Parts: sequence; C-alpha cells; structure tokens
Amino acid sequence: MKRGVEDEDAGRNLQAKHDADAQPQPQNTDSSMAEDIGEFEDPYGDDFESDGEIIELDDNDDNGADIDTAMAEEETEATEEIYLPHRSKPLGPDEVMEADPSVYDMLHNINLPWPCLTVDIIPDKLGDERRTYPATVYCATATQASKAKDNEVILLKASSLAKTREDDDDDENQEESDDDNDDDSDPILDSEVIPSRATSNRLRVSPHASETGEYLTAVMSESGEVNIYDVAAQMRAFDTPGSVIPKQAKRPVHTVRNHGNVEGYGVDWSPLVATGALLSGDCSGRIYHTFRSPNGSWTTDKTPFEASSASIEDIQWSPQEATVFATAGTDGMIRIWDTRSKKHAPALSVTASKTDVNVLSWCPKITHLMASGHDDGTWGVWDLRQFGSGPTPAPVAHYDFHQAPVTSIAFNPLDESVVAVGSEDNTVTLWDLSVEADDEEISQQRAASKSLQDIPPQLLFVHWQPQVKEVRWHKQIPGVLVSTGTDGLNIWKTISV
Repeated sequence: MKRGVEDEDAGRNLQAKHDADAQPQPQNTDSSMAEDIGEFEDPYGDDFESDGEIIELDDNDDNGADIDTAMAEEETEATEEIYLPHRSKPLGPDEVMEADPSVYDMLHNINLPWPCLTVDIIPDKLGDERRTYPATVYCATATQASKAKDNEVILLKASSLAKTREDDDDDENQEESDDDNDDDSDPILDSEVIPSRATSNRLRVSPHASETGEYLTAVMSESGEVNIYDVAAQMRAFDTPGSVIPKQAKRPVHTVRNHGNVEGYGVDWSPLVATGALLSGDCSGRIYHTFRSPNGSWTTDKTPFEASSASIEDIQWSPQEATVFATAGTDGMIRIWDTRSKKHAPALSVTASKTDVNVLSWCPKITHLMASGHDDGTWGVWDLRQFGSGPTPAPVAHYDFHQAPVTSIAFNPLDESVVAVGSEDNTVTLWDLSVEADDEEISQQRAASKSLQDIPPQLLFVHWQPQVKEVRWHKQIPGVLVSTGTDGLNIWKTISV
C-alpha cells in the first residue's frame, strides 16, 4: 500500500517536545502554534483546569432524580469529547486535539524535517524491564522528503524523558517519587543522519544489535534498493562525547539490488539468526533472502520466492522456526513460506481479507498466533494451527473499528494479549484480547452506558496522531511505544498498559 506525503515541514532541524496533540479532546484554536526548533516544550503548564462542574450528592436530597439527570448529561457531554474514529466528526479547520495528561504515564513528541513512513526502536544496553523515569529511547527513522536528494536516515537518542502523569500520592510519597525519578530535568534529543537518495518505505533494525555490537539497519527505498547500514559508530557517538563518526559509517555495508527499480514495503530481520538474515519483498510480488556467508560477506539468493504478481506489503519471520516466514499481500492473502523450499513457493496460503492485507505481526510469546491489518480498516488474529487443515480458517478474533486502512499492527512483546493497531483514521488503538465480552463487570458497564454499547470491550485506549504510519513497542521499557505520523514521532506510554 503506497502512502504519499500529506504534510511537508519547511524546517530543516529536529525538534522534540512534550506533545499535546495525541489524545482525544477537540479544542478550537484561531491560529497555529509556533514551534521553536530544537527545544522541548511542556504544553500542560502547572495548572490543570476541568471544564466540568463538580456535583455533590446527598442521599437524602429530595431532588435526587434531577441530580441523576444532571450527572447523565455531564457524562454524555464528556463522552462526546472523546475522539473515536467510528463516531466522532472530522476536525474542523480551526480545531486541534489536546492530550489529557492524566491518562499518560509519558508523552513526548519529536518534530522531524520531513514526514517519515517508518520507525524502529534500536536495542540498547541499558537493561530490560526499565520502569523508572526519566527514560531513554534510541530509535531510527527515515524521511519522505519532497526532493530525493534531501532524504535521510535519522538516528535518535531521546533521553531525560520525564513522566507526564501526576500521581495522587500524598506529599511524602510524591516527594520520594520526585527524588527517585528526577523528573525535573529537561528532555534531551541527540541525532545523527545518514544521507539517502530516495524516500524510505520501511526500516528495520536487527534485534541482535546490542548483543553482537553490529547495529545492522535495513532500509528499503522507493528506488528498489535495500541498503544495510551498521550504525554502531553512531550509537557510540551518542554515548561517548567527542566520538568521531568515520565516513564509511555513513555508507551501506551491503546493498540488495535484486529488486531492480521496483519499490517495496516488506523488510524483516530474523529474530533467530544473529549473524544476519534479511527478507525483502517488493510490489511485483518477489521476495529475496539475503544472509551472511561463512566468510562474512553478504549473499542474496538469486531466485526469489514468488506466488503471484500481487505486491508484498509486509514480511514477518517466525519467532520460533529459523527458516519459516509469512507475507501479507495486496491480493488479500497471508502466505507461509520456508526458505528451504527448492520451488520457492509458499507452503500455505490463506485468504485473510477481501481487500489488501497491509501488515502482519507474529506473536513472539504464543507463536501459533498472528495478527493481520487490512485496507478496509478491519484487523484480526489467526491461529496458524488451523492453516492448511480443512476449510478456509476463520480468525479467532476480528474487529471492524477503524474507519481507514490499518497501516501498522504489533503484538506487545512483553504481553501476548495486548495488540497495538495504527490506522490512517489518525489513531493508534490498544487492545486487550484477554478481556471477555460476557464478563459480568463488562456487561454491567455496557448496560449502564449507551456510549459503550458499540465499543468492543477489548478496546483499551485510543491515541490520536495525524496520519499514523507505523507503531512499535519498546521491548526493554514495558508499555512504551514509538509511533510515526505527519506530526513526527510520538514516544508514549498510557496508564492502560
């Protein structure tokens, strides 16, 4: 699925700031917000004022019915302010979204010189299960500039990322929390760029980077080339002041040219082959396997894997079997392949949608589960054990919530029941598949509020971001996501996960 430039930022430098444009409450504004390039800003200020009236209840009040009615009206008005893609009206020309800081543990925005179609998180050596603040996140992205010569691969280190949400602790606990987390420090953004000659459609960083010391980063461009960079020197520069990045560190260590001039969107590194095994798929339906030879050189299999001329929109290696991978296509098919196949043909093919299958996510913890996102806004979860056995399998879960194509989907690597879904309807939604619709508490909530009756009970959270292209979970900081849209990168964590 091709995705064009929606907005262009005339600025050339990078800016990072606390973001107020990502969570759903429409506000009227008469002028656009001026932005100081290169500075972090806090849009929340020191005060938080509620627009709603506080109503105190007295059980003995004779006017109880009137009070109940007033509360219901207040609840309805509040619900109407929540942005839901299937219900809310599009924003007017003088409206923007304002985030509610009380529902985020962390929310920061990085403004970039151009829109970016892709983002990935760079593994680091700061440890796993990091839950304290301030936080540090390394990530990589690549631009879609108006002129090919202006494109870049951008590597970022965002540090001193403070906690956004204010806890209702007592003064003593809050004081201790502030001392522990050091939230008063200003966020810091460091960046390194690598010149690129074309728009980058998809970028992936090797999951083995921090273990091997080779920070292999594959970038598939609209020119058809797949460049592999080792950004280890840039990572050292982030953490070692004065470190010099040699010129060769800004050149690819290998370029896959087998796709010719056919662009593509499917790129993935094997999570099981530490030396480097890369798959890349293009819009003509061809998939090439690139791997490291015993002598250290890169080799690309000359014979592509191919089943039809339908575009390969996404590729996912199996998290369990080193030779198995899956693809998503514009023909609505999910296909399962094995690199050992001499015929280079799929082992299994299943129709997942009547429209394009744009994205896939193979669950890393329950390896027989796979999620797929489609061009009609639907998404589903499949049990791969049902593939190839009898009639066409049905998804074990299916949701028709988004009102525009799904552009990204990702299982939480630390919680197999939670899925993040990005869509062109300007939202990233978080879902908890472990929630049962017939749960008594859920049923009571849905019965008590009409506004909840057409919302799937599995829906956890709706994050607003213009023209979301990709969303990625941070494997080392539980609950943290990085998403890219036309407003730049959002680094965020909700209270829901």
